[in-house]
Amino acid sequence: MSTNKGGGGGKKKKEVKKETKLGMGYKKDDNFGEWYSEVVVNSEMIEYYDISGCYILRPWAMEIWELLKEFFDAEIKKLKLKPYYFPLFVTESVLQKEKDHIEGFAPEVAWVTKSGKSDLEAPIAIRPTSETVMYPYFSKWIRSHRDLPLKCNQWCNVVRWEFSNPTPFIRSREFLWQEGHTVFATKEEADEEVLQILELYRRIYEEFLAVPVSKGRKSEMEKFAGGLYTTSVEAFIPNTGRGIQGATSHCLGQNFAKMFDITFENEKGERSMVWQNSWAYTTRSIGVMIMTHGDDKGLVLPPKVAPIQVIVIPVPFKDADTTAIKGACESAVYTLNQAGIRADLDARENYSPGWKYSQWEMKGVPLRIEIGPKDLANKQVRIVRRDNGTKVDIPSTDLVEQVRVLLDGIQVNLLETAKAKRDACIKIISTWDEFIAALNDKKLILAPWCDEEEVEKDVKARTKGELGAAKTLCTPFDQPDLPSGTVCFASGKPAQKWSFWGRSY
Repeated sequence: MSTNKGGGGGKKKKEVKKETKLGMGYKKDDNFGEWYSEVVVNSEMIEYYDISGCYILRPWAMEIWELLKEFFDAEIKKLKLKPYYFPLFVTESVLQKEKDHIEGFAPEVAWVTKSGKSDLEAPIAIRPTSETVMYPYFSKWIRSHRDLPLKCNQWCNVVRWEFSNPTPFIRSREFLWQEGHTVFATKEEADEEVLQILELYRRIYEEFLAVPVSKGRKSEMEKFAGGLYTTSVEAFIPNTGRGIQGATSHCLGQNFAKMFDITFENEKGERSMVWQNSWAYTTRSIGVMIMTHGDDKGLVLPPKVAPIQVIVIPVPFKDADTTAIKGACESAVYTLNQAGIRADLDARENYSPGWKYSQWEMKGVPLRIEIGPKDLANKQVRIVRRDNGTKVDIPSTDLVEQVRVLLDGIQVNLLETAKAKRDACIKIISTWDEFIAALNDKKLILAPWCDEEEVEKDVKARTKGELGAAKTLCTPFDQPDLPSGTVCFASGKPAQKWSFWGRSY
């Protein structure tokens, strides 16, 4: 349910497919686009597919998605959400019922027109989102106030076809997501849930992916097509100077209820229109994490989402007791696994320890444990952190406790480092000239704005170019003071609020 339409500007580029190899050919600060393409393949997150904009998600990516799913699913079940699965297909007549909604998605809808060699009687759309798939049935299921609230969530794939510049995780033709659709008797209940879900999305990004985000409200121009208002969590990628929408929680108001005749009999026996929400986050979240923390050695994974949190590598020198070293490694893995830490042993004998270090650094594993003859003799292990490279020797008896402390430290450090980098990019401006200078300097711009759609359209038009136009990212809930008499940076009219502006993915 992203409100993003189209690519990040510029001409359509042919997708260059990367091959898996060890070591990085590009540096993050020198060529961010090539670096990112290389990281996602070399770390075995994705494999390119023979249809542009489609990717194979390999276990290293899917396990991260499953860890996020485990957290989010448990949280929404506390809110009494029920699991559903609705079909992938939707008829043209139903899809076009809500005009604003379908206009927003029309260029991205993929259509099935044939069965074998025969044309279908009527084309069938593949869901770009599921409002129009679900809501005819909500109308059927909801009769009385006793049927409310109705709370439905599905984990599925969606297809959005038309766009420029495909990027793994960030912009793909098919992606995985969860979509929640809820129905209430009152606007107050809907408003409350919008923010409850948005807070869960903030937690996914900040507590799990260690990515700082701003919670806020989208402008009328950027809100979900057909909805009443949209809230979002917005991240920022300092290397490219682009904002990126992390997840959205929409209040749909009563618009879809009118179109699909979703009404209920209230306690007074009168027919009332329901209030609805929809909300989603996608596999894009994984891409935002990669962009935020990755470095010139590859991925850097926050411990909470790392499929393997600790990799144990035997380091046998010549004439060393390899059996004893391997035994110590197996024991360390067993001890950590028993304590609920995701640890694994790399016992492959056809690769040198140095090669293994590089590979697991590329894959972003938070901690590496090395055990050699000296460590065996001293009843210790050497632990190396992926985030900052520091090494420490610890007694084998303190293994679990020390590993927990280190993993917690890495999780905190990644968020704090990312937040410091993001905050250093925030530029508060008050005039058009300052805005353009900040935009060209790849800043996340906080500007006083009159909150008029025409002015936002004008800013988009005036900043159009190779890098893509600037737009509002969100109006943050955390609003700085707006002194009386402050004027809009773009129109000179009285400012109504502070909003984040910038280029975006």
